[in-house]
Amino acid sequence: QVQLVESGGGLVQAGNSLRLSCTASAASGRPFSAFEMAWFRQTPGKDREFVAAHTWRGGRTYYADSVKGRFTISRDNAKNTVYLQMNSLNPEDTAVYYCAADPMGNAYLPTARRKYTNWGQGSQVTVSS
Repeated sequence: QVQLVESGGGLVQAGNSLRLSCTASAASGRPFSAFEMAWFRQTPGKDREFVAAHTWRGGRTYYADSVKGRFTISRDNAKNTVYLQMNSLNPEDTAVYYCAADPMGNAYLPTARRKYTNWGQGSQVTVSS
Protein backbone atom coordinates (compact mmCIF):
# COMPACT_ATOMS: atom_id res chain seq x y z
CA GLN A 1 0.00 0.00 0.00
CA VAL A 2 1.38 3.36 -1.05
CA GLN A 3 1.40 6.04 1.62
CA LEU A 4 1.62 9.73 0.81
CA VAL A 5 2.87 12.31 3.32
CA GLU A 6 2.40 15.97 2.58
CA SER A 7 4.18 19.01 3.94
CA GLY A 8 4.53 22.73 3.26
CA GLY A 9 1.09 24.17 3.89
CA GLY A 10 0.54 27.34 5.90
CA LEU A 11 -0.67 30.92 6.00
CA VAL A 12 0.58 33.44 3.43
CA GLN A 13 -0.42 36.87 2.24
CA ALA A 14 -1.91 37.38 -1.20
CA GLY A 15 0.72 37.68 -3.91
CA ASN A 16 3.20 35.47 -2.13
CA SER A 17 4.34 31.91 -2.85
CA LEU A 18 4.23 28.54 -1.16
CA ARG A 19 5.52 25.09 -2.09
CA LEU A 20 3.83 21.85 -1.16
CA SER A 21 5.68 18.54 -1.06
CA CYS A 22 4.36 14.99 -1.12
CA THR A 23 6.56 11.98 -0.50
CA ALA A 24 5.50 8.43 -1.31
CA SER A 25 6.55 5.45 0.76
CA ALA A 26 5.93 1.70 0.81
CA ALA A 27 5.72 -0.63 -2.14
CA SER A 28 3.28 -0.94 -4.99
CA GLY A 29 5.17 -3.25 -7.31
CA ARG A 30 6.16 -0.32 -9.51
CA PRO A 31 8.76 2.40 -9.01
CA PHE A 32 7.67 5.92 -8.07
CA SER A 33 8.84 7.10 -11.48
CA ALA A 34 5.91 5.17 -12.98
CA PHE A 35 3.29 6.73 -10.69
CA GLU A 36 0.85 9.22 -12.08
CA MET A 37 0.71 12.04 -9.54
CA ALA A 38 -1.67 14.91 -8.96
CA TRP A 39 -2.82 17.63 -6.60
CA PHE A 40 -6.43 18.36 -5.72
CA ARG A 41 -7.95 20.88 -3.35
CA GLN A 42 -11.13 21.18 -1.37
CA THR A 43 -12.98 23.94 0.45
CA PRO A 44 -15.82 23.40 2.96
CA GLY A 45 -19.07 22.39 1.31
CA LYS A 46 -17.52 21.85 -2.11
CA ASP A 47 -16.27 18.83 -4.03
CA ARG A 48 -12.59 18.09 -4.22
CA GLU A 49 -11.33 19.75 -7.40
CA PHE A 50 -8.43 19.02 -9.69
CA VAL A 51 -5.44 21.37 -9.52
CA ALA A 52 -2.52 19.80 -11.38
CA ALA A 53 -1.22 16.44 -12.61
CA HIS A 54 2.08 15.01 -13.74
CA THR A 55 2.09 11.83 -15.81
CA TRP A 56 4.97 9.44 -16.11
CA ARG A 57 4.59 8.86 -19.84
CA GLY A 58 6.52 11.73 -21.34
CA GLY A 59 6.25 13.74 -18.16
CA ARG A 60 3.20 15.64 -19.36
CA THR A 61 1.58 18.15 -17.03
CA TYR A 62 -2.03 19.28 -16.73
CA TYR A 63 -3.45 22.28 -14.87
CA ALA A 64 -6.83 23.62 -13.90
CA ASP A 65 -7.58 26.88 -15.70
CA SER A 66 -7.75 28.70 -12.37
CA VAL A 67 -4.09 27.96 -11.58
CA LYS A 68 -2.52 27.84 -15.02
CA GLY A 69 0.48 30.16 -15.23
CA ARG A 70 0.74 30.45 -11.44
CA PHE A 71 1.19 26.87 -10.19
CA THR A 72 3.80 24.35 -11.28
CA ILE A 73 3.81 20.62 -10.57
CA SER A 74 7.13 18.81 -10.64
CA ARG A 75 8.66 15.63 -9.32
CA ASP A 76 11.96 14.27 -8.06
CA ASN A 77 11.85 10.52 -8.66
CA ALA A 78 15.08 9.98 -6.71
CA LYS A 79 13.29 11.34 -3.63
CA ASN A 80 9.87 9.77 -4.38
CA THR A 81 8.48 13.27 -4.11
CA VAL A 82 6.12 15.47 -6.07
CA TYR A 83 5.91 19.23 -5.57
CA LEU A 84 3.37 21.96 -6.15
CA GLN A 85 4.93 25.39 -6.47
CA MET A 86 2.23 28.01 -5.97
CA ASN A 87 2.97 31.60 -6.98
CA SER A 88 0.84 34.75 -6.99
CA LEU A 89 -1.50 33.23 -4.48
CA ASN A 90 -4.88 34.83 -3.91
CA PRO A 91 -7.58 34.25 -1.28
CA GLU A 92 -9.52 32.03 -3.71
CA ASP A 93 -6.66 29.54 -3.47
CA THR A 94 -7.43 28.95 0.20
CA ALA A 95 -8.23 25.25 0.61
CA VAL A 96 -7.01 21.92 1.89
CA TYR A 97 -4.64 20.55 -0.72
CA TYR A 98 -4.39 16.80 -1.29
CA CYS A 99 -1.65 14.86 -3.01
CA ALA A 100 -2.89 11.88 -5.03
CA ALA A 101 -1.23 8.90 -6.69
CA ASP A 102 -2.18 6.37 -9.34
CA PRO A 103 0.56 3.76 -8.90
CA MET A 104 -0.77 1.34 -11.50
CA GLY A 105 -1.36 3.71 -14.41
CA ASN A 106 -5.09 3.19 -15.01
CA ALA A 107 -6.86 4.60 -18.03
CA TYR A 108 -8.80 7.42 -16.40
CA LEU A 109 -7.99 10.96 -17.41
CA PRO A 110 -5.23 12.66 -15.38
CA THR A 111 -7.74 15.28 -14.28
CA ALA A 112 -10.26 12.77 -12.93
CA ARG A 113 -10.55 12.24 -9.22
CA ARG A 114 -11.46 8.57 -9.74
CA LYS A 115 -8.09 7.93 -11.32
CA TYR A 116 -6.23 8.24 -8.03
CA THR A 117 -6.32 5.40 -5.51
CA ASN A 118 -3.97 6.80 -2.88
CA TRP A 119 -4.31 10.14 -1.12
CA GLY A 120 -2.29 12.23 1.28
CA GLN A 121 -3.61 13.53 4.57
CA GLY A 122 -4.23 17.04 3.25
CA SER A 123 -2.40 20.33 3.86
CA GLN A 124 -4.18 23.54 4.76
CA VAL A 125 -3.25 26.54 2.64
CA THR A 126 -4.68 29.86 3.75
CA VAL A 127 -4.15 33.04 1.73
CA SER A 128 -4.98 36.30 3.45
CA SER A 129 -5.93 39.46 1.57
